[in-house]
Amino acid sequence: MATIYDVARTAGVSPKTVSRVLNGDAPVKKHTKEAVNKAIAELGYVPSTAARAMRSNKSGLVGLITGAISLSPNRSENSGLPDLHIVQGIQRAMEVSGKTLLIADTGGQMDRVPQLIRTFEEHRVEGLLYVADHHRQVSLPPVSPTTKMVLANCFDDKGTPSVLPNDHQGQFNLVKSLIAKGHRRIAYLALSTQLVATGLRITGYKDALAAANIGFDPALLVPAEIDISEDDAGVQLLWDAIDRVLALPEPPTVICFGNDRMAMRAYGILRSRGVALPDDLSVAGYDGHRLITETLYPTLTSAELPYAAIGIRATELLLGMINGTADAPSKPILVGGPVTPGNSVKDLPAPIINLSSIGRTTL
Repeated sequence: MATIYDVARTAGVSPKTVSRVLNGDAPVKKHTKEAVNKAIAELGYVPSTAARAMRSNKSGLVGLITGAISLSPNRSENSGLPDLHIVQGIQRAMEVSGKTLLIADTGGQMDRVPQLIRTFEEHRVEGLLYVADHHRQVSLPPVSPTTKMVLANCFDDKGTPSVLPNDHQGQFNLVKSLIAKGHRRIAYLALSTQLVATGLRITGYKDALAAANIGFDPALLVPAEIDISEDDAGVQLLWDAIDRVLALPEPPTVICFGNDRMAMRAYGILRSRGVALPDDLSVAGYDGHRLITETLYPTLTSAELPYAAIGIRATELLLGMINGTADAPSKPILVGGPVTPGNSVKDLPAPIINLSSIGRTTL
């Protein structure tokens, strides 16, 4: 294997000059640089990244810990694969950074995370990214003071810099768009109440109603998911939730479902009951999972979860912290997404107001 001394002899320069060409840390004449690069090509010389990292204290490496590659066996293929899309966003942002991304998969085993962090630090990574499969709180072992770390789609109680989806604003914007189409009886069949996102979205739902001076009806808010992987139980619970809201004395004109997968199941349930979409009832989802929203008939209106943007923002933050151009934020960075309209929501006519001698009457 060729060494830096072999390159120096072939190029007719000193090893120090070869080092300057490799590191770009001092001016070198053009013809000298060309001679060195020619010698490197002829000899097949490969610089020692480890040695350069020891000298500069910069390895050019960033570590990523995720469970996106080895998917959990009980994960539905239509769940949206949020962590995979976040990883793709991270890769896009890293491509232009000049740094190398090292990816380690947890295999779905959280007890592997401490060892993965130690391994990355042994390889002198300049920063670490940790990606969670859904918006949740995590507890990770501490990293050394010289290693920067950013969490994506999760947060901890230590104030580690994090980038999260703006679930409150997403649900607020979705409900606001439904109100703009004339809907005032808006049901919300939510995900499990054990999820962080559910609480935030319920608040967004209520706030959107309040902003439009629409009273909140508790009967229109029904949890329709439980924390188990049993498909039959999930379908039964969803059927019951739909049955409950449609049986109300004043049923909803639109139902918001906790995610697109739930909405997809609801299409079949509603059609089995003879409900035509959207003529008899409008439907909206959450996630913006195009494999679902664009293939359903009618196409599904959905609030988009900006997974790729979360990955990009987390990477930009980490690189800024590494380069000293960004400070660690004191609060999580929230990333919002648009409401993607489909054909599953019907425009309702505006109410007719009659004027009479005794006041206004709405029909």
